[in-house]
Amino acid sequence: MSFTFEWYGYLLKLLSEHDYHFANYHNWKQIKNPVILRHDVDNDLSKALEMAEFESKREVKSTYFVLISSDFYNIFSMKNSRLIHQIQNYGHEIGLHFDEMKYPQAVGNIDKIREEIIKEADILSYITECPVKTVSMHRPSKAVLNIDLQLPDIINSYGQVFFQEFKYLSDSRRHWREPVEDIISSEKFERIYILTHAFWYYKKEKSMHDTIKDFVNSANSKCYHSFYENFTDLESVMKSEEILA
Repeated sequence: MSFTFEWYGYLLKLLSEHDYHFANYHNWKQIKNPVILRHDVDNDLSKALEMAEFESKREVKSTYFVLISSDFYNIFSMKNSRLIHQIQNYGHEIGLHFDEMKYPQAVGNIDKIREEIIKEADILSYITECPVKTVSMHRPSKAVLNIDLQLPDIINSYGQVFFQEFKYLSDSRRHWREPVEDIISSEKFERIYILTHAFWYYKKEKSMHDTIKDFVNSANSKCYHSFYENFTDLESVMKSEEILA
């Protein structure tokens, strides 16, 4: 088990070899031995696109949940809206990654949480140019996990059905809490639900420390190039060689 694209490809192959069939939140009831693939995009849309392309080459479709309140990317920028459309063009679904902590006034108020989810889904739908029909929670509180959101036309990926009728496996914090390969190979479970974060996967494995360090340090270069595109003759003021790695 490793956090490389090679290992992820092996995981997809293993699922197929054990007669699991790739499904989504809308059609899983019509598919024998369904496996739902979910990707939460917390930090980096470009990494999500890498994963989306990798899956597409293997004729695998999944759902990418985009955080519209992220401090790391702006879905309205030309670059990032294009990344989202590229993910869609590979045949994947775009869902809403919802951060309830953005709305402290909604704590304990199910009607307010539902209202904010619908608002954010409408915003993301504007970017994707198609209805957003799924939502996943970003660092959900126990209160949100224990309520039935009953969202019109939006499927809650944290709905009880996906945890009661599926075997749930996740790589959160770059750690599989269960032996995912053994669980798939055992064929013990009729349905499987897998959450991965594209942020952790590379051609060659990186440690958690190096992954985060490289991401944080790359922000300097990204910031410089954004300035370059919007500031005339930036090189006369600051050379690219001055960027701190």
